[in-house]
Amino acid sequence: MSTSAASSTTAQSGSAAGTTAEWPLRFQRHRFGGFCFDTYGCSIVYNGFPHGKEDPQQLSAPTSSFGPNYQQRMKAAHLDIANFPGPAEVTWRSKDKSEHKASVDIAAIFQDQLIRHEVAREDVAEGVSLNDPEIILEVDDRTINVYMRSMIPLKKPRDPANPNSDFRADLVRVYSRAY
Repeated sequence: MSTSAASSTTAQSGSAAGTTAEWPLRFQRHRFGGFCFDTYGCSIVYNGFPHGKEDPQQLSAPTSSFGPNYQQRMKAAHLDIANFPGPAEVTWRSKDKSEHKASVDIAAIFQDQLIRHEVAREDVAEGVSLNDPEIILEVDDRTINVYMRSMIPLKKPRDPANPNSDFRADLVRVYSRAY
């Protein structure tokens, strides 16, 4: 994984990164999504907005029911969040019905405000505007994972036959904790 910081130490202080010309790639705003699998009464509250499946009597679907690429379906629907509101507050019961509560400090996880991605610097298109990255919080039974996805424009398409394949948007896990 490239965190974009490993390639260069020329971070602009005080500048608002918004294009790929600025390296390492940074973000000042983000999008957020929260998802629950194999849980009862899962509630994720971030920036005052609720996510999750709060039904305390019904077990949410396991990840296996969505297929091997289930993570590609997880999208951040809560848009335009300035870095950073308070922590994500998570309450749930795992599938064995044990109760859990966690405060996930998104600001601490992304304190450097670097965009996590898997694209080499030499493959990134120059001077292209960047969208706000997605931060995804997943509760899966007894585990919380936090991911980042950002659309990174490429100098050339990944598939020469498809001119619309000129970007990567990998989901990169940046935090995991079992409860």
